[in-house]
Amino acid sequence: MEVEKYNLVQYPAEVLASVAEPVEKIDDSIRRLIAKMTDIMIETKGVGLAGPQVGAPLRIFIVSLDSSREGVKVYINPTVTVEGAVDSSVEGCLSVPGVSAKVRRFSRCSVTATDLDGKRFHEKAEGLLARALQHEADHLDGMTIVSRMGEAAKIAHRKQLRKLAEAHKAQK
Repeated sequence: MEVEKYNLVQYPAEVLASVAEPVEKIDDSIRRLIAKMTDIMIETKGVGLAGPQVGAPLRIFIVSLDSSREGVKVYINPTVTVEGAVDSSVEGCLSVPGVSAKVRRFSRCSVTATDLDGKRFHEKAEGLLARALQHEADHLDGMTIVSRMGEAAKIAHRKQLRKLAEAHKAQK
């Protein structure tokens, strides 16, 4: 795995609309990928980043609610289970720049995943962490905030979405 080739990809890149593959083995290439993802997330001031967002179609994401390197937590092959009430809050996405919209998510969730040392862990989350975990898990299933936006938000952001689509087409 050549980590240098991984960079932030933008909507509507195909990798963002595809279901990611499980990570088979945690090795140095996965560790390098996580380091690269961490650099990208911190540079762009994000709170989470999934493998597909850097062009790596793997079931892996990182979260750091304070956007710090020290706060980064790694989730490999995560399973997120949602619970609680559903609420709406404005979300943005590093892969859909210039777009933010109200997205409905569950107020709580739990996640079971593997860390970089190969240890399985389970945690419960609420508030921003629950929202971030659900957002990143969506990326592993081929969904972006565009998939979750209502029609009014899609109409409101149509110029920016069209601009992203045209930029994507020009890169091909």
